[in-house]
Amino acid sequence: MNDLTLKAQEWIQTIWHWFDDTLLSYQTLAQLGIIALLWGLSLGVVRLIRFLIPHPLEKSEIYQRLRPYLSPLYDLSLWVILILMVKTVADQQAIPTYAFNIAASLILAWIVIRLATDLIESREIARLIRSFAWVIAALNIVGWLMPLIHFLEGITFSLGQGEVSIFGVLTGILTMFALVWLALVVTGLLENWLRKVPAVNPSARVLLSKIARIVLISSAFLFAVSSVGIDLTVFAVFGGAIGVGLGFGLQKVVSNFVSGVILLMDRSIKPGDVVEISGTYGRINKLAGRYTSVISRDGREHLIPNEDMVTQTVINWTFSHRMVRRHLPVGISYKSDVDLAIALMIEAADEVPRILTDPAPRVLIKGFGDSAINLELRMWIRDAKNGVSNVASEVNYKIWQKFNEKGVEFPYPQRDIHIVSEPKP
Repeated sequence: MNDLTLKAQEWIQTIWHWFDDTLLSYQTLAQLGIIALLWGLSLGVVRLIRFLIPHPLEKSEIYQRLRPYLSPLYDLSLWVILILMVKTVADQQAIPTYAFNIAASLILAWIVIRLATDLIESREIARLIRSFAWVIAALNIVGWLMPLIHFLEGITFSLGQGEVSIFGVLTGILTMFALVWLALVVTGLLENWLRKVPAVNPSARVLLSKIARIVLISSAFLFAVSSVGIDLTVFAVFGGAIGVGLGFGLQKVVSNFVSGVILLMDRSIKPGDVVEISGTYGRINKLAGRYTSVISRDGREHLIPNEDMVTQTVINWTFSHRMVRRHLPVGISYKSDVDLAIALMIEAADEVPRILTDPAPRVLIKGFGDSAINLELRMWIRDAKNGVSNVASEVNYKIWQKFNEKGVEFPYPQRDIHIVSEPKP
């Protein structure tokens, strides 16, 4: 602890001497004032140019794409140009230009880092990498990077059978983040490639993507830990605690994950299938590690735990084939022509494009009710993902039209009332 305190005091004294000897001198303060004035001048000039001289390429597609990346750098670019111009004049007059050199280097480093990180799709990750890279560049420019590294390397602690430094831990964390990000990028590229391979079915595609993601992220973690110098046998100590945690706190999470793997391996459901579970009817949009995404006909997305998809009854309308039979009950009056009604019902089904002709629609007489002859139209469709109630509604409407045209009656509930009058006394 005493060694750590002495090293910290030495580091603080080094920084203070640098501020006192370099930054707080009259010449450096004057240069900082000039740099601030040049920043204000660059802001004013850029805004004046934008106001008076419209950019000739403002309406071009290329300019519109690059504008979000280049527009924030106009002020900085002009600023560094003005600083370099003043520095050149100062060098000719043999005036110290230490602050000019530092400022120009810092601004140029920020511009280069900003252009490089703009290629990253995620704005949050890009902002994080940009800030970290510029801090490292700034420490290197002012000459503090190597002393800081030596200071962090001197702070060590015991872990297992070896010693680990603070610098090693930070390096391992950065390495792990970089490798995990790279693993996610590689997994995304693999998923895009698998989508273009027609021989790979959707279930196998999702399963391969999940396996690749788990393997790559686990490898990234183990490599980062090994690079720090930590003995991997140390993690065996935490095996029992992790097992207990998985058994109690993470039981549902692990159950959902294992259920998701089972669903992918047995191919009982896959993206694109039309399923019905617990009153939810819709198309499977995604099989995730914890849940299955089902989009219903009204556009709502239901996130159903994978465990429910395994333990509960699931109706897969498109499991072995895409054909689905619909039953449409229709009642006609006892006075109506049954043969005519059957012919009209089949004709109505044939006029709906979504109804298959093979197998052809057919009508059965299901029974004789109190008020009606009960018929049932059976028809097949192949695109259940587009809805089944809407096609039934369309057929019902055509049956109603044809029955009205041909005089086939829909029955009303009938009740016979017998009035018995008692003789007068």
